[in-house]
Amino acid sequence: MAELRPLTAELRNIAETELNEVTERLPADLDALREWLGKQPHLRARQDAQFLVGFLRGCKFSLEKTKSKLEHFYTIKTLMPELFANRVVDAKTLALCRTGTYVQLPNAWGPAGPRIVITNYEKFDPKAFKLLDLFRYQTMHSELSIWEDDHANVSGHIEIIDMGKLSLSFVAQLDFNLIKRMGVFAEKAQPTRIKGIHFINCPKEAVALLNLAKGLMPSKLQQRFFVYKNLEQLSKVIPLEYLPEEYGGSNGRMSDIQAEAERQLLDYSDYFKEDSQYGVNEQLRPGTQVNVESIFGAEGSFRKLDID
Repeated sequence: MAELRPLTAELRNIAETELNEVTERLPADLDALREWLGKQPHLRARQDAQFLVGFLRGCKFSLEKTKSKLEHFYTIKTLMPELFANRVVDAKTLALCRTGTYVQLPNAWGPAGPRIVITNYEKFDPKAFKLLDLFRYQTMHSELSIWEDDHANVSGHIEIIDMGKLSLSFVAQLDFNLIKRMGVFAEKAQPTRIKGIHFINCPKEAVALLNLAKGLMPSKLQQRFFVYKNLEQLSKVIPLEYLPEEYGGSNGRMSDIQAEAERQLLDYSDYFKEDSQYGVNEQLRPGTQVNVESIFGAEGSFRKLDID
């Protein structure tokens, strides 16, 4: 199909054997999704082939699961305007990009392996940015992966989170209701599958916070949390060669990775400007309307931690 970027032979094998992808059936699958979307009066969704096939692959080509994921994708985005509304590639977004707090590494974990991303909180300046800014930035990159990253769409992604130098200013911004909602979005709405979240350089204080955050995650995500004291422990699971030069590996230099991320964001500037056209209108939803509680469940009264 001319509309779709061809997969490498290695990824094609994974797509066929693990995701149930059948090349000859793709046009019919896409037509079925578009037909269904056309019958949803409340739902306005993008219908580009590359976008929709990302959801099909994330749902192992189950049409019913794909419909559910698309529904949740746009419903949650609409219910969380503080995170998803007004996502623009502006000076603040580019400044956060240049910090290198969140980066997607150029080489996946092997020819058919998952994408690797790194979050390094040492590089996050809580005086210049809010945690919400970082989460918003991460959702922008995750959405770009649906369009651009065959490794993430076929083999998923793993995240390495470096917690070596957490500041009290950052900890004070932690909003566990927001973290819980992000977990629900990752499970129910995001098509790229999380294969593992690996925390390194965790001080004792950070482990306590992790346990609290982990308890708010969907059970499937909880099983994919892994904690390591240091980089040496992590390297026994993920070989150093797949990490960037700054971590002792050969998977790119941070300055080059940041520059490429900035270029990609600028290329998608118009895409994010158009994003407000898409979403759900609960007044037009057939049957029972959806709200925050029906999607995320009951939420605690805490908003942020109190730091003495």
